[in-house]
Amino acid sequence: MLQDPPVAAPTADRRTSSPLGLLVYAAALTTYLVLFGLPKQPWLIVAWFWLALIAKDVRKPWREHVRFWRDWWLPVGLLVLYTYSRGLADQLGFAVHVTEPIRFDRWLFGGTLPTEYLQQHLCGNPCRRSEPPRWYDVGLTTVYYSHFFVTPVLAAWLWLRDRMMWIGYMRRYMSLCAVALTGYVVYPMAPPWMAAHQGAISHGVARITGRGWYDLGHSGGATGQQKLSAVGNQVAAMPSLHTALALFVAIFFISRLSSPRRWLLLLYPAAMSFLLVYYAEHYVIDVLAGYAAVAVVMTLWALWDRRGQRLVEPVPVVVPEERTAQTTSTG
Repeated sequence: MLQDPPVAAPTADRRTSSPLGLLVYAAALTTYLVLFGLPKQPWLIVAWFWLALIAKDVRKPWREHVRFWRDWWLPVGLLVLYTYSRGLADQLGFAVHVTEPIRFDRWLFGGTLPTEYLQQHLCGNPCRRSEPPRWYDVGLTTVYYSHFFVTPVLAAWLWLRDRMMWIGYMRRYMSLCAVALTGYVVYPMAPPWMAAHQGAISHGVARITGRGWYDLGHSGGATGQQKLSAVGNQVAAMPSLHTALALFVAIFFISRLSSPRRWLLLLYPAAMSFLLVYYAEHYVIDVLAGYAAVAVVMTLWALWDRRGQRLVEPVPVVVPEERTAQTTSTG
């Protein structure tokens, strides 16, 4: 559990900003992106964030840069553990479930499987990955890959602005990853595209997640997919962590903003949920399980925070009325 030591996040001093350091950082990051593609691992994004802080304040003493890891070593360690445990979760001997989610989705939608319906109407019948993307595929693919950046980038931004809010954010973030990992171990499940390969649903269903970026040259083939992949687990589907983290981010900031427009943030998890079903990455039941995970985690941490507030609130001292009266009379 993340603790609350009285150490504030260091703030950047504009007098120590180094244009040369930022230029070197930009060149290094560009080289990395060209050679290895976009980093999907959250811990790697945090590492690049730390290097950005060093580049901006390169003349600060090194010990001040190392202080960064006082706060980040535990979250980064947990993210690394999650990443590699997720990759091994399908090798622990549990049977892969194929038909149960199909039956549930058909029951929920009156016999229609949403993934089949969406691909027939939005992609084609059969749906082929090699076909040119539609205009909406570009936006949906972008939303899909935002999953790997939005949560850690917002964590870094919160760390700079409000450390206490960052602690609450990271506790919930780590808890959702733990819930998802538990699901992947206990209930490995074939996503729709894999079920199609096994003949459990229509062979016209295809995994077209990266189709929107084909024209941009980022995911047109195996090489592109490898550049955008982390330690994979093809049956890590229940619950959908893409859905859970998108909804978590929206709710976390909706609860802390006052503008009526804050509710527009719900468009992010809505778009994420839609594309996951359309792209044959998840069933609707996976999405609903992601929603349920967010509800449980947010509720439990809210109760924990209220308990903590009660413990630190000063207890008022009440003087009994009779004793007060006696003291007044003897005086």
